[in-house]
Amino acid sequence: MKELFITFFMVIYLAPFAHSQSIAQKYDSENKTGDLYLYWGWNRGWFTTSDIHFRGQDYDFTLSNVEAFDRQSSFEVDKYLNPQNATIPQYNFRAGYFINPKINLTFGIDHMKYVVRQNQLVNINGHIEGTETLYNRDYANEMIQITDDFLKFEHTDGLNYVNFGVRRQDKLLSVGPVGLDALIGVEGGFLLPRTNSTLLSMERNDAFHLAGYGASGVVGLQISIFRNFFIQSEVKGGYINLPDIRTTMSSIDKADQQFLFGQLNILFGGTLHLGH
Repeated sequence: MKELFITFFMVIYLAPFAHSQSIAQKYDSENKTGDLYLYWGWNRGWFTTSDIHFRGQDYDFTLSNVEAFDRQSSFEVDKYLNPQNATIPQYNFRAGYFINPKINLTFGIDHMKYVVRQNQLVNINGHIEGTETLYNRDYANEMIQITDDFLKFEHTDGLNYVNFGVRRQDKLLSVGPVGLDALIGVEGGFLLPRTNSTLLSMERNDAFHLAGYGASGVVGLQISIFRNFFIQSEVKGGYINLPDIRTTMSSIDKADQQFLFGQLNILFGGTLHLGH
């Protein structure tokens, strides 16, 4: 994985030299057909509350309106700008290809982090039995506190949204080699989280697993320089459904949830002009 990201950074760095004659060109968003772009950046995420349903051989219960938040990595130059550490922060990667002057097809990975807030009080319904804990009994519309010995639940490496989409990009203005574009798009794909879960003191699970699907929409602004480099800001929102979350080392133990998410993204990228 790290080799992929190192290659990405090399491509972005070398993009201006791959077609050096384009450096002298005035920005022209009407001449994008055949262009390939790559970008990398970081996100801040927000999540709605969700009902999380846990099921296994000896238990079946639902926690309602569970709150969660993202987990920002503290800013360190080595952590954010060293390609060897590129997958540590919350990141966004995307590649896109313009099939005509305004429309591009894209593939991306949104690496979000989802953390259930500990010690919150939530409603519980269902039953727990057969575990060596104090929580064995039936529950009917009761309140329970999410303590460490009951549950720790997070998608922190991460809530990986692998998606495909289509975007439209329109020129707003251009001044010499600098251009400002607006973009809008829709995406859909699958979730491949690495869920870090400790449930009822059972053995912790922390493995990648295909858990569900998502859909999203995005709007943004792009400032490009000499058509080779760009800085982009995005606001993204969407829906995630995870019907098959792994919670322990046993494949019998599962959870499911669905929620809405929002992102604010800051991105840096480059364009390869492959022909028009």
